[in-house]
Amino acid sequence: MVVLNKIYTRTGDAGETALGNGARVAKHSQRVTAYGTVDELNAVIGLARLHATGEMEAAFARIQNDLFDLGADLCRPEMERDAEAEYTPLRIVPAQVDRLEREIDAMNAKLQPLRSFILPGGAALAAHLHLCRTVARRAERETVALATIEGVNESAVKYLNRLSDWFFVAGRIANNDGADDILWVPGANR
Repeated sequence: MVVLNKIYTRTGDAGETALGNGARVAKHSQRVTAYGTVDELNAVIGLARLHATGEMEAAFARIQNDLFDLGADLCRPEMERDAEAEYTPLRIVPAQVDRLEREIDAMNAKLQPLRSFILPGGAALAAHLHLCRTVARRAERETVALATIEGVNESAVKYLNRLSDWFFVAGRIANNDGADDILWVPGANR
């Protein structure tokens, strides 16, 4: 259980922060950038969630919790031996990726195939979902960049990849099951 008695600690005033293993790194390090972008995504989902109800709202709750798991995963370098850690580090697992895939397939089964790219917009929820999608893609890019220099849990990268797809399909669902999608018309304004 996390206990936060004091919110400010002054330990980051010199431009460093502590990772999950206690190591101190620069706040601009690639690892901090990756999990910071995951945190940003979680905040953007909080805005989208204001427009959601029912199963969509419940799915957002699951995803937001998963993103805290992902942040915990990314803030603790995988290179250290997890088995030797004081406690078992929290890691994204393949079952979380599989759940996203099942949800994508179930949502997508209701939709007509696309014949054009979609412009972000439509219903308020759909517009927010497109923002979630783009921030998820950025979080994925930042995590992949981290993986080029340090160890990263493979399931974490897969989760972010599937999550952006989830937001895309959910955006279509929010646009009246795709009927109100705004389609790109190539060269329309030439």
